[in-house]
Parts: sequence; structure tokens; C-alpha cells
Amino acid sequence: MAIRKAVKGTAAVASGGLVAFYGLTQLTEYRKRQVMKLEDCMSTRSNTLPSRQAQLTALRATQEFDVLVVGGGATGSGCALDAVTRDLKTALVERDDFSSGTSSRSTKLIHGGVRYLQKAIVKLDYEQYMMVKEALHERSNLLNIAPHLTALLPIMLPIYKWWQLPYYWAGIKIYDLVAGAQCLKSSYILTKTKALELFPMLKRDKLVGAIVYYDGQHNDARMNLAIALTAARYGAAIANYTEVVHLLKRVDPQMGKERVCGARCRDVITGQEFDVRAKCVINATGPFTDALRKMDDQKNPNICQPSAGVHIVIPGYYSPDNMGLLDPATSDGRVIFFLPWEKMTIAGTTDTPTEITPHPIPMEEDINFILTEVRNYLSPDVEVRRGDVLAAWSGIRPLVTNPNSKDTQSICRNHIVHISDSGLVTIAGGKWTTYRSMAEDTLDAAVKAHNLSAGPSKTVGLMLEGAKDWTPTMYIRLVQDYGLEVEVAQHLASSYGGRAYEVAKMAHVTGKRWPIVGKRLVSEFPYIESEVQYAIKEYACTAIDVIARRTRLGFLNVQAAEEALPRIVDIMGKQLTWSEQRKREELSAAKQFLYYEMGYKARSEQLTDTSEITLTPAEVGRYMKRFHKFDKENKGFITTVDVQRVLESINVYIDADTLHEILNEVDLNKNGQVEFNEFLQLMSAVKKGQVSANRLAILMKTAEQSLDQTEKPVSVDRSGGGV
Repeated sequence: MAIRKAVKGTAAVASGGLVAFYGLTQLTEYRKRQVMKLEDCMSTRSNTLPSRQAQLTALRATQEFDVLVVGGGATGSGCALDAVTRDLKTALVERDDFSSGTSSRSTKLIHGGVRYLQKAIVKLDYEQYMMVKEALHERSNLLNIAPHLTALLPIMLPIYKWWQLPYYWAGIKIYDLVAGAQCLKSSYILTKTKALELFPMLKRDKLVGAIVYYDGQHNDARMNLAIALTAARYGAAIANYTEVVHLLKRVDPQMGKERVCGARCRDVITGQEFDVRAKCVINATGPFTDALRKMDDQKNPNICQPSAGVHIVIPGYYSPDNMGLLDPATSDGRVIFFLPWEKMTIAGTTDTPTEITPHPIPMEEDINFILTEVRNYLSPDVEVRRGDVLAAWSGIRPLVTNPNSKDTQSICRNHIVHISDSGLVTIAGGKWTTYRSMAEDTLDAAVKAHNLSAGPSKTVGLMLEGAKDWTPTMYIRLVQDYGLEVEVAQHLASSYGGRAYEVAKMAHVTGKRWPIVGKRLVSEFPYIESEVQYAIKEYACTAIDVIARRTRLGFLNVQAAEEALPRIVDIMGKQLTWSEQRKREELSAAKQFLYYEMGYKARSEQLTDTSEITLTPAEVGRYMKRFHKFDKENKGFITTVDVQRVLESINVYIDADTLHEILNEVDLNKNGQVEFNEFLQLMSAVKKGQVSANRLAILMKTAEQSLDQTEKPVSVDRSGGGV
């Protein structure tokens, strides 16, 4: 069967008051019909979430499923939810964790795609226009079905040339019009003064004004998890860390051809293998689409061309709390977003062809490219430093293209549904925002091709995990009823929705006057220990699952995540009865994940024993004086004992383990001491912006200032100079 491009929507953009009123009336009636559908659906929803072991038992014991979905990303989870709510017996397997791939490494936007609309208009491309229209419909639906995980985000488009103002304003207004009744808020123009008031970090030189439009933002990994958990509550048998070894086939007696009838699966954690039989198998494996297609038939051509998108996270002070920024034309023609997220700032993305790998690594050249583009839009007063990059990641976009194409930037991310001769249903391409409509198209095709008994999709308006009982003010109840910190309560409400009460009930008493419950994993982030316990209920099997996808600590700050790891492993070890050997393995694997996939390696390489020292003689003299305040014996190096002695003299006390960690960050040759040359390499890296917020550098500077104050002679003169 030939590949079909799946594009839906109407042919024209409606405008005008009467048409808008008619559209709103239609929308209201449409929602009423959806509510009636959902009432039928809700009766089958369970409040109890089966354990992972129970899910594996269901996969083994069920004689035959109607649908087996391979892949636990946004699209695969969406397919499972669509199938199970059509009353199809549904299974889903994922070889890693839910959202472990591309679905957790996005720009965190729920959007129609301003740049796709621009291409559609410039190239008169109806297909891209319809993709944008479909995405805007899905944006509205996603904001409605998971209000706790989503939010409106105003995005500023700064204008530096007068002629660009009408050009971009017209484009953004068309974006509003295409959304129609589902337009989030109307876009508007800002004067230069107002733009700088709202985004004070913006470069003011030659700024003409700005345009602000609205899109949605979400917590992508937790959104993916919410979709999967919702499918499980409706009765789908879902299991992470369960890989497909090979596809099962049987000869169809009527057609005389081999047909896919399930998959041989392996529990990655235990190594046990078992068969999962199904009338229909859906391939929703994202960048790994072609691997499963070739498992079906080695002769199948590649239909997926992967593209790497790198993002970086920098401190929240780089952007306002409630305003994003769009650079529509970077130095090489790409688009860069600069967005507030989880009280940090995300910048990205790149778009370069790449090899398919389950563990993509952010490259230093991509990180520097993003930093350079950010500098072009921020005020010279704001020093954009390499050392401020707290985390970085690369996600592989599963773009659908002609295998002969070389330019991934010009590829439209429409999705395709393909059914092979053996009946394998493949869904490929698309984008995060349209996961639901992609799933609907996939199930429509599967039902038709396999003669499954099922009605139409019921997922429009279907509330996801945590949406029930959530309100914008529920965090106040969490504070009042459980004694949680306000910041922690807000975080729990926005991450778990109505399920936040379950997390709060698990929280341990702190023993302090306030907060009463809720011990933080690390001081500067609102993640608490009970979230680790709850993560296991949400099928977390490894420490990486917790730091990367149940919480987002690994994506926000790799050093903070590393600091939290021992406690996370300890809590999981007790809950899952891990051996000491397993604990060590988990700790090591999580550190490797942070080091390579979350940018810790690129960060640590900014300071090495081969780093060039670019300090002036005056600076070297100043730092030598500072160093000798700690190195009293002129050994040429300092140890934790030296630092401890100086700190005690100024009444500062830090425990030995913490001091060891602080010095170890600068001990480049790992000999247990910091030599003068290493200290100069540190200060040179700080000067160049390659390293920031280094604890030893700040500690030694602060201690020197305190020592200088105590060493000053005390004057005996009266303030007025009298006798």
C-alpha cells in the first residue's frame, strides 16, 4: 500500500464578526457532542494504576490484543490512548522509558508553527498551510485537556528594521486568523519603550518596536507520561523497558500471504522473553521507524531522515518570567527560540542532519552557535557566558522525507501513515503538538485495514492524567492542608494536577517549624523526596527516569541533578529492594547520562589541565596573593585542610565532604590538591566566561575580603576629629 500524507482541515480561512460568531456556535455544539462521547468513555476509566509487574503479566497472559503499539513516545502513547478509548484491547511496549527519546527533548512549545505558515504563504504551499491549521486546532485541545501541564506563553518578535514591522505583523495576524475561534489571544504591536519595559534584557540599539503573539508551552516529558498513564487507566497494558526482539507472523489462509500478528518481546530489566499477539501492530518508534520496518521486511526503503535539534538551559535571569523571544532569521537562516521554562531559560534549536542513536549528545559547536545568536539579541550589558549553560541536550526529529533529500531544514513535518503488505501500520513524521490527530489517523487506517470493530476517535476533549480536580489555586490547599512550601506546592500542582495530593500524602515530616512536610532533593529546586516514591508508581525503573522525566532536574541543572542522585538512588533502592551493587550501577549510569546526554561533558571541558591561561601580569599577581592566604607554607598547592583552617578563622564552617567536592571541581589532575597553576586556569576560565558560579573561586574571594577586613588597623580617632 502506498504512503499517504495525512493532512486534514478546511480550505479557507474564515474571518469577520458574523463568521466568528457562527464558528463559535459550531464549536460549542461540537464540544457538547464530545462531552456526550466522553461520558460514555469515562465509565471505563479506573482510579487504580496497575503496577509494572501487573502490566507485564497482562501482556503475557492476554491471548490476543486488538492493537499492539510499539513505541512509548508522544505518538505511540497517543495511539494507545486512542485505541483503548475506542474499546479496542490495547497493548504498548517501549524499549526504554516513556518519553525517553525525542518527546522529552523538544522546545517545550505547543504551537502551530509560525515558520511553517511563512513557508506556506511564500511558496503557496497548501499542504503546509493545512498542517499549521491542524496544529492550531490541536494546540487548543491540548491546552484544554491538560491545563496543569500547559500555559499560554506570549512570545516577542523584536523588530530592528522599519520595513519588517508591516511584513511580520501581517504574518502574525494571519497566524491568528488561521487559528480562528481557537486563537489564544490576539497578537499586538509594542513600541520600543514598551518592548524594553517587558523585556529589559533586549538589545536597544536600532530597535524599532516588537510584535507579541501567543502560543502554548508544556512540560513535554510529563505530558507524554500523562498520555500513557491515561491509557493505562482506561485498561491498556503498557510496559516500559520492554523491547521488541522480532515480529511474529502467520500465513493468512485467505490471502496466502504472511501477516504480522504480534511481537516477541523482552523485559530489558529481567531479560525474560515472551510473545504478545495482536491483530494489528503499530510502529510508532519515531527516529527508529525504519528499524522496525526492516524487521518486517529487509527490502523496505528508509522513509525517515533524522535531524538533530540542540537546546541549552541558562539561568532564569536571562529572560522575563512570562515572555519568550523569537529570532526569525539567525545568521544561517534558522529560527531560535528563547523561552522561560521552569524558572530557567531555554534557548534553541539547531537543525542539522544526524545519525540515529538512542543516546544523542549535544555538540560544543551547536552550544556555541546558540550562545552567539542569543548575544545578537541581548543588551551588551548582559554578558552571555559559556559557563552559564546549566544543561544541554540533543533531540532527534523523525522527519519524513525523500531519502535523496539533503536539506533537512526545508522538510515539512507532515506525518504519514503507511500499511505494509504484511499489515504493519507505521506512523512517522509529524510534530509534538499534533500527536493526537496523528494517533487518530493511525487508528482510522488500522481499523479499516484490519477490519477491527471500533467506532470513531474519542480523544478530542478527553482529560489527561491529573487534569481532573486541578484548579489554578489548588496549590493553596496543598500549603494549608499539608504544610508544604508555596514553591513546592505550586510545582506539585503544575506537575501532577489533581494527583498532587497523593504525592503530598507521601511527603515526610521535616522536623522544622516550616515547611512541616516536604524534604527537598536539592535546595534550589522544588522537587521533594516523596516524588521519587511516587515516580515508582508512575513506572520509573531507574534513577535516570526520575532525574530526566518524572522530575526535570537533569534537564534544568546537571550539577544539581548529580547532587541529588545519591538520595534518589537510596530512596529507590529501599522501595525496589536494590542490592548495593545495583545501587552503584544506577548511580554510575545516571552520571554517564548527565555527562554525555545532558551536556555535563561539554561543560566540564571548559576547564581542563590543558586550558590556556589568558591573565595579565597584574591579574596573576592579584590571584597569587589570594592563593597564598590559603597556602601559608608556600607549598604551591592547597588542600581541604588549608581551606578549612582559613574558613574557621573567619567563623565559616563547611563539612569535610562538601569541601572535598568543592576542591575536586578544580583539581584537574585529580591528585587530591589544587595547585597554583590549576587555580590560575580556573580564574582564566572565569574571566573568559567559560566557567561561572564556581564554588572555590567565590569562596576564596569572599574569604580574602573577610581576612583583609580583619587585618586592617583600627583607628583611634574620633569621628569628628576632636580631642
